[in-house]
Amino acid sequence: MFFDAILINLALFGSFYLRLAIEENSSVSTDYYSTYIDAAVFATIAILAAFHFFGLYKTIWRYASVGELLSITYAVTVGVGITFVIVFFQAPQRMPYTVSLLFWLTTIFLVGGARFTQRLRQENSKHSSGPEQPKRILIIGAGDAGVLALRELKNREFQEGYPIGFIDDSRRKISLQLQGFPVLGSREEIPEVVRKYKVDEIIIAIPSASGETIRELVEICKGTKATLKILPGVYDIIGGKLNVSAIRNVQVEDLLGRDPVSVDLEEVAGYLKGQVILVTGAGGSIGSELCRQILRFGPEKLILAGRGENSIFEIEQELKKYPVSAEILDIKDAEKVRRIFQKYKPAVVFHAAAHKHVPLMENNPEEALRNNIYGTHNLAQAAAETGVKTFVLISTDKAVNPTSIMGASKRIAEMVIQDYDKRSETKFVAVRFGNVLGSRGSVIPTFKKQILAGGPVTVTDERMTRYFMTIPEAGQLVIQAGAMASGGEIFILDMGKPVKIIDLARDLIKLSGLEVDKDIKIVTTGTRPGEKLFEELLTDEEGTTATKNKRIFVARPNNISSGQINEVVTEISERGNLLQKEETEALIRNLVPDFRKNELEK
Repeated sequence: MFFDAILINLALFGSFYLRLAIEENSSVSTDYYSTYIDAAVFATIAILAAFHFFGLYKTIWRYASVGELLSITYAVTVGVGITFVIVFFQAPQRMPYTVSLLFWLTTIFLVGGARFTQRLRQENSKHSSGPEQPKRILIIGAGDAGVLALRELKNREFQEGYPIGFIDDSRRKISLQLQGFPVLGSREEIPEVVRKYKVDEIIIAIPSASGETIRELVEICKGTKATLKILPGVYDIIGGKLNVSAIRNVQVEDLLGRDPVSVDLEEVAGYLKGQVILVTGAGGSIGSELCRQILRFGPEKLILAGRGENSIFEIEQELKKYPVSAEILDIKDAEKVRRIFQKYKPAVVFHAAAHKHVPLMENNPEEALRNNIYGTHNLAQAAAETGVKTFVLISTDKAVNPTSIMGASKRIAEMVIQDYDKRSETKFVAVRFGNVLGSRGSVIPTFKKQILAGGPVTVTDERMTRYFMTIPEAGQLVIQAGAMASGGEIFILDMGKPVKIIDLARDLIKLSGLEVDKDIKIVTTGTRPGEKLFEELLTDEEGTTATKNKRIFVARPNNISSGQINEVVTEISERGNLLQKEETEALIRNLVPDFRKNELEK
């Protein structure tokens, strides 16, 4: 305040001097001298009081920005206005209007300059106190997200690197500056910019970009030696705001060759609010993501059901601040399933529990039938008996024209719930999608482990393709299916083009900072029992019907014999672990006649 008082008086003296120094009439100057003395007293008191009122003495000025400058302007305006009014009535000679205007301008200049000098010193100290040779960073995207990335680097005091500029495809931005940093060119010029400015790291700051765009940018950057990072994309910000603290390495999930599925869950998830919801397989990748998304919509209670003690414990601990209950449940135990349903009386059930690994189920076919078919039957029966409103089965594209035990067991599980839909008040539906990136046992975690071990990365066949989606997409699709259910449908996601597994392997090796064949080799091992080179999403008989979401379709239900289904379920229930492989395949053919037909004809 003492320092401000000096600046205020200096500003006032300067204003009078500029106005009156050339005044030749000394008597007029003497009168104005008396006015100046009165004005100095009132101005010092009034402006300091205004500074206190506007909180200027409670501000950390090294972080000052436009808001603080406005506060200075408001405070000075109020203080000068009060001074002018008082002096107008008290002083022997009124204060000239030009002095008031000059006083207002010089006070803002001196007081604001003094304070913002601290901000400038802080910025300079960030440069000088950073690493001796900071990483040089290029930001792709000179938009809002690019500015957020720049601010994040500033907030970290450039300890993680110093931005040298931006890349943007908008020609009108090139050669302009964004917060003092130049827009250096378009994406085609990235290699030249990296070479010229010795860039160490590239940050992709286009969170709304499609997977195809991200893939193109990654391809362009492959020819440089710079490491590649990305601002969180739409997959990471579903249900929340962009958090630039999570600037991370580019992942294979970012490279899906299609736009991400977007679902307005606020619109469709009203059926979950205030209801008791049960999720089987709640400790798994999809089950746990479902639980996280469901809790956003205010259910009365969420039941976390699963067979794995550790996984259920972990998801329960993560969600314990919400109304959740955990139950260790083996869905093959029909009596325990019935007790759980009678205890909680859920309104909505999401059935995510399943055996899903193709090679394992080829070696343990009876377990696939017991868990995926008989377990689903137990849940469907209990749901029908206790008046569940909606039951959603999570299925797989491997259920279409299945060549594996696992795929066939899931196809029959779809038949089971469609059968129960015809003879109960509960709306039974299924959701069918492809591989889920990052889920347990999926190809991406396997590749990552192989890369960490130094390789080789194993691919069963260079021609093998799969449809892919992310875990959040899977969760959204399942929740939307429950909202759209009228009963008996199989919902299918438009997953774009299938992706070659070997391309995923190459991308992951590159994104790990390594080179294919030089650092990590890719080895083909041959297809495993039950595997198909190409997956399908529909059988020939099903066809599709559009829904209000242009990315989701409904398969027409097949005619299914309840008697045949009951025979298969009864056989599995009675003989269970005693079933031999040939017997399990024979049971499957009762409901899926074309199962492994090609192999039988050889």
